[in-house]
Formats: sequence, C-alpha cells, structure tokens
Amino acid sequence: MMNEAKMTELTQAEDMAYFRADLCLYSPESYCLDEKKGICNDMMATSKAVLDTMCNDFEQHSPRCSRQAPGHALCLRRRSPQWRWDVLVGEGGSLYHELEPLG
Repeated sequence: MMNEAKMTELTQAEDMAYFRADLCLYSPESYCLDEKKGICNDMMATSKAVLDTMCNDFEQHSPRCSRQAPGHALCLRRRSPQWRWDVLVGEGGSLYHELEPLG
C-alpha cells in the first residue's frame, strides 16, 4: 500500500521543482547556468521519484486490485500480468531512461 504521506511529500517536491522552473522561464536572466542546471535536474529527479513510487505501488497491488474490482477493468483481467504491466506502467517512458542529470 502506498504511503500517503510519502506520496504527498514527493508530489509537493515535484510541484516546487516545476514552480522554480516557471520562475526561471519568467526571468531567465536572474539565474546563472548552474542554477538552471539544478532546476532541470530537480524537475527530472522529482518526476522520476513520483513515477517510481506509483510503479512500485502498482506492482504490489495489481493482482489484488484486479480481483477486488473485476468490472473496473474487464479487458485487463483477460490479459497476462506482463501485458497489464507493459500497458499500464511500462518502463516509465523512454524519457527517464535516456536522460541523465546535467553535469
């Protein structure tokens, strides 16, 4: 089961990272290159942390959820667990696997 307090903390950190990016876009001359790099890295790291937490939660609960809500995802029950994982979670998109923090 997902720790609600942890997820709230992660989403707030993600919101703050994107807020800082919005400020930077509004006034880019106010930030040095290292600050801009830090903002980009924070955006990527916080989004990846939220995604990883959701994927881990899904991985722990998917069989139970399928049994508890059979009408909710009728077509998913007929598929293999690997198919459900690939469709619903996948690898988190190529974005997080191809990008690395800015150096």
